[in-house]
Amino acid sequence: MDFTAQRLVFRPGDDGYDEEIAGFQTGFGQRPAIVFAASSPDDVVAAVSYAADAGLPVGVQATGHGLPGASEGGVLISTRRMDSVRIDADARTVTVGAGVRWGRVVEAAAAHGLAPLNGSAPGVGAVSYTLGGGLGILAREFGYAADHVRWLDVVAADGTLRHVTAESEPELFWGLLGGGANLGVVTALEIGLVPVARLYGGAIAFDGREVDPGAVLRAYEAWTRTVPDEVTSSVAALVYPDIPQLPPHLRGRYLVTVRVAYTGPEETGERLVAPLREIGAVVSDSVREMPYTDSHTIHSDPDFPHSYYGDSVVVRELDVAAAGELLALTGPAADSMHVVQINQLGGALAKPAGNAVPYRDAGWLVRVLSPLDGTDVEAVRAVQARAFGLFAGEGRLLNFAFGAGERGEGLYDAETRKRLAGLKATYDPANLFRRNYGVS
Repeated sequence: MDFTAQRLVFRPGDDGYDEEIAGFQTGFGQRPAIVFAASSPDDVVAAVSYAADAGLPVGVQATGHGLPGASEGGVLISTRRMDSVRIDADARTVTVGAGVRWGRVVEAAAAHGLAPLNGSAPGVGAVSYTLGGGLGILAREFGYAADHVRWLDVVAADGTLRHVTAESEPELFWGLLGGGANLGVVTALEIGLVPVARLYGGAIAFDGREVDPGAVLRAYEAWTRTVPDEVTSSVAALVYPDIPQLPPHLRGRYLVTVRVAYTGPEETGERLVAPLREIGAVVSDSVREMPYTDSHTIHSDPDFPHSYYGDSVVVRELDVAAAGELLALTGPAADSMHVVQINQLGGALAKPAGNAVPYRDAGWLVRVLSPLDGTDVEAVRAVQARAFGLFAGEGRLLNFAFGAGERGEGLYDAETRKRLAGLKATYDPANLFRRNYGVS
C-alpha cells in the first residue's frame, strides 16, 4: 500500500490489495495493475486521469455483485468508501454516492414514509444497479429505477467532472441511464423516492416433486393476466443443495415459488393472492402485510459472496410450454444447480422514458443463474444456451448478465445500440471504459 498524490492506492503484493478487489461475485476475479480506493470525486478524477495518461483500461467496483469490466492489468476504481446518503423528504428524493448499497437507502427513506425503487437484495450497489436500468420489486407500478433519476455526477474519459441533467446534457443523460459503466464513472446521483411505507407481499412455495411445476407455471401465467399494475411478481424454481448450512426443511428440496409485492390494501391483496394458494399443496407461505424495510424477505437472496454465472432473455409473451421445458432442463434431473426466475414485466415498465433502458415492449423476463462452485463454467454456459434457446427472445438485460456481460449481442436493440455507439465515440473515443456491451 502507498499514497500517490495523497490518495489511497493498492498494487499487487500490497497489504490490503486482495481485500480491496474482493467482491460479492467470486467466480471471475481480475488482477488490476493499480487500484484507486476512492473517497471523493477528486479521487476518481485522479484515477481516470492516471489511466488516460498511461493508456490503461478502467474498471469500477462498488459492491462487486457485477464484474468491474476490463481492469485486468489496468486501473480499478473502488468506490465503496463513497457511501453518502442524503434524503430530501420534501422533494421525495435521495442523493447517493457511488458505493452506497440499497439497504442503507431503504432504512433512511423509511424514516420519512418513503421508499426507493431498489431491487430484491439490499447488498446491491444503488448506482450500478440504476445505471443498468434497475428492475425492482415495485417495478410494474413505478417502472425502472433509471426512470426516476434527476441528475448524475460523472467523471468522463477526459478527466472532467460533469453534472448531468436531462436539460444540461440530454444525450449523455439518456445514455448513462441504461448504458451502464461505459461512458464514465458516476460518483453520485439523485433519484426519486415513492410514497410507500408498507406493502403486502411474500413468497408461496410448492414442492416441485409433488406439484407439477408446469401446472404452477400455467396457473401463475393465467393469474398475472388478472392482476393490476400495482402487483409486481415472479416465479422461481431451484433444487436446494443438501448441505448443513441450510435449514432442514430446504435441504435437497425442489421448490417452485411465486413471489409477490403489492402496495394496495391488505384486504385487497389477500383477495388477489388467493388463487395462488389454490394451485396445490403449499410448502410455505410468507405473504403478509409488512413494513417496506422487510421487503428483502420476499426473495431472501443469499447475502454471502459466491461464484455464479447467469443471463437472461426478454420475451413479449411467455411461452408456458417452453418455460416448462426450461424447468425440466434445470430441475432435479440437471447435473448441476440452476436458479430459474421468470418476472412479469409490463405496467409502468412499458412506458417510454428518456433513457437507454431497452425492450420496453417486453412482457416477460426469463433468467437463469448457475452457481459455479465445483462446476465447469463451460458446461454451465452450454446448459444456459439450451435454456435460452427455448424462447423467441428479443434480447437480454444488462443488470442480469452475471458473468455473461462480455457478450455484447442482444443487450440493446439496433437503434439504441447505434445511439450509444455515437455517444461512445464522442465521450470516450480512446475506449478507456471498456464495457462496450456491443456498442464500440
